[in-house]
Amino acid sequence: MTLEILTPDKKVFEGEATSVTLPGALGSFEILNNHAPIISTLNDGKLTIKGTGKDEVFMIQGGVVEALNNKVTVLAEGIIHK
Repeated sequence: MTLEILTPDKKVFEGEATSVTLPGALGSFEILNNHAPIISTLNDGKLTIKGTGKDEVFMIQGGVVEALNNKVTVLAEGIIHK
């Protein structure tokens, strides 16, 4: 699936991923390939991207995620690459 992570001032990540773990408002959750359509708010916390190589971890400061047709878009209020 395609993942894009955006903040108000820049694009932080764009690429392929096999799974994304996000800090949801009701707890952490994971989005995999062919996930059902979803829109969810995000809390401050750890966002983990698993792909073909090494896992990437970002600390996000709230936001929103949308998954639709194997495209995941994260709109984060702020982000710190870990």
